[in-house]
Amino acid sequence: MDVGYRGPAACTAAGITYRQLDYWARTGLVEPSVRTGAQNAPLYSLPDILLLKVAKRLLDTGISLQQIRTAVDHLRGRPAPELARITLMSDGVSVYECTSPDEVVDLMQRGQGMFGLALAHVWRELEEALGVVPDEERTELPSAPPPVDELARRRRERRTG
Repeated sequence: MDVGYRGPAACTAAGITYRQLDYWARTGLVEPSVRTGAQNAPLYSLPDILLLKVAKRLLDTGISLQQIRTAVDHLRGRPAPELARITLMSDGVSVYECTSPDEVVDLMQRGQGMFGLALAHVWRELEEALGVVPDEERTELPSAPPPVDELARRRRERRTG
C-alpha cells in the first residue's frame, strides 16, 4: 500500500510554497506519484518530496531551472536506498552525480568552487519533518459534493427565473 502526503505537508517538508508545488506539478518537474486527480487531493511520496527539496536547494544556489529539470529527471524513479547513496555536486552551471568519495574528490580537484548536496542527509531531514505530519493511504476518497458558491447560486437562479 502506497503512503503519501498532501500538498501542504509536502510544501512544509520541502521548504517550498504551494505556488511552486503547483507550478512544478503542472510543468512536470515533480508530479505526485501516489495519487493524482481532480476529485481527490494529490498525494506525494517521500521520494517525490525528496526531489522537491533537491530542486529547491539547487534553485537556492543559483542553478538554472533547466539544469534542475535535468538533475531531477536523472534521479526520478530510483529506489530510496540508491537515492540515499548519491551526492549531487554543482559548479554553479552543471550538476554532477557522485556515488563514491573518489568522484567527489575528482570534481573538487578541478579547482572550481563546488556545492555539494548529500541526498542521505536530505532524506533524514524529510523523515524528521514528516514524522509530525499525518500521512494518507492511497485509497480513493468518496467524492465530496462541490463547495457551495452562494454568489454563483444566486446568479443561476436569477438567470433561470
